[in-house]
Amino acid sequence: MAREIKLDGGEISLLKKIGLSGAQVYGKLLIDRTEGMETAEFLDTLTGLIDQGYVISNKVNIRLIEDVERAFFRVDAAYAKDLRDAVNPSRKRERERTQRERRR
Repeated sequence: MAREIKLDGGEISLLKKIGLSGAQVYGKLLIDRTEGMETAEFLDTLTGLIDQGYVISNKVNIRLIEDVERAFFRVDAAYAKDLRDAVNPSRKRERERTQRERRR
């Protein structure tokens, strides 16, 4: 059963920068990829995704940008498919449309 996940713009852009494949991203690289975001917004969004369980980190406390630089991040595999659908809603609509066509 698919979960209905609602994401805001900052969460979507951060998830795209981390990648939805499940591969780890080094914190310094993640900071470099998101150079357009303010530091406070970046930290708030990242800790929100970690608190919800969508992103997994090897560090427990991520409070400062220095903590992010020394950590690794990846998307939780249990949520990866649902997060892909939330990041790209047209993909979900296409899959539902093809399932309806097969039922006929």
